[in-house]
This record gives sequence, C-alpha cells and structure tokens, in this order.
Amino acid sequence: MAAQPRAAVGGSAAHGSAASGPAGPGTSLTVQPATSSIIYTASVTVRATDLTRAASQATQLARAAGGYVSSENTALNRAHPDRSTISLQLKIPASAYPATLGALSSQLGTRLAMSQHAQDVTQTVADVTSRVTSAQAAISQLRALLRHAGSVSSLLTVQNQINDQESSLESLLAQQRALTHETSFATVTMLLVASPHARHHARHQAAGGFVGGLKAGWHGLVRAVSVVLTGAGAALPFAVLAAVLAYPAYRTRRWYLHRRSASGGTAPPNPAAQP
Repeated sequence: MAAQPRAAVGGSAAHGSAASGPAGPGTSLTVQPATSSIIYTASVTVRATDLTRAASQATQLARAAGGYVSSENTALNRAHPDRSTISLQLKIPASAYPATLGALSSQLGTRLAMSQHAQDVTQTVADVTSRVTSAQAAISQLRALLRHAGSVSSLLTVQNQINDQESSLESLLAQQRALTHETSFATVTMLLVASPHARHHARHQAAGGFVGGLKAGWHGLVRAVSVVLTGAGAALPFAVLAAVLAYPAYRTRRWYLHRRSASGGTAPPNPAAQP
C-alpha cells in the first residue's frame, strides 16, 4: 500500500482510531509511515457572494490537484437569491489533500465551518490483502487437484469448490479496490451558501439597458394591475352588503311615490305587490 499523509487535527491524532474536530488556523499536518492506510474526510461551509463562480473555482482547485467532482447539488432560489446553496463532493488525492483543503476553505469566500476526520484502516487493508492471497492460493491448489480427479463426481466436487472460492475472491478484490480508492482519495464535502448581499447584487446586475427598462415597466404594470384587482376584490363584499340593504329602501320609496300619485281615497297598494 502506498504511503498516505495523515492529517492531525489540532496537532495530533490517536493512532489506530478516528480523529475529528473543527480545524482552526493552527491546524498542522503530518506524514504517516508507509504502512499506514488512512481514509480522510472533511466538511467545509463557505459563504460566497457569487455561488456559481465559487463552485467553478472549487472544481478547478480539485482538478488541478488531480482530483474530480463526484457529485454536485445546486439549489438556486431566484425569488430569494440569499437562500441559494450549492453542495459539492470533491475527491482529492491524499498527497494533495492538506494544501487543497486549505485553498478551498480560504480562497472562495468566508469560511463559516470546517471539520476533518481521519480513519485508520491499516488493519482492515492488511486483513483483506491476506484473505485475497489465501483465496488465490486455494484456487491454485484446487485447479491442480482438478487435473488429477479420477471420477466424474470428484470432478464436479472440485469444480464447485473452485466456483465458491472464485466468488469469494471476487468479493474480496472488490473490497480491496474500494479501500485502495478511499485511501488514495480524500473526500471533501463543500457547502457554498449565498451572501446576505446576494439579493441586492442580483437586482443591481439585472437593471440597465432597454431590456432592463422594459422589464421594469412590465413589472410596474403587473404590480399596478395587481393593486387594482386586490382593491376591487376587497371592496366587493361591502358592495354586495350595501346593495342588499339599499333594495328595501328603494322598494319603500317607490311605494310611497305611488301612494301619493294615487291620492283621493284609493287604498294604497301593497309594497310587496309592486314589480
């Protein structure tokens, strides 16, 4: 197994166990012996004014170190730009991990939080390697035995044992490849959050020019129409109530006028009978 550098958070980390904690300005990094196999993970939260640009810079830093972006999740809020976030998971070669992590946490904006974790998997790597070697030796022995098997039943028995050993070997080799990748590449989870000034910045960038004026005029018209419709909707219940209350007064007035016109002893008509 190739030599891997080991991050000592706060200046030291317990050998053979995981170490984690917030990283401060005085974080030191040491190199472990060639026999050590360490899995590094880190989490960084950075506040940036321009999220898209900060994400692009983070990607460039990872690729410049020989790494890559394993996942990206973008949540842009157009109505509230200051609530937008971009999450990146970066794979960084272990040899370049300390320097790249320092650049990611200091060059993209204001660092809000950072934590590191170092897990020693030396014993696990040694165990898997030993089991792979044993499985390969067992398969070689079974294949030699297969060549000297006399009966069909013996051939089938030995072949079944070879198949079982090969399946076990494939599983062990997959574990070995996964451990090799995890110890060769550190995982950095980066969360980019928008600055509180992102809303003002976005509005300032959108203004200006004929298109900007046209958009502003259209938004103004939409707001004016919205205000008028809102006022009409608010006044409608009162208008209905006023109409209900005014109708009996209107009917009474008509009855009174009809009564005056029909003076001379004629009985006044019933107001309810009026059309």
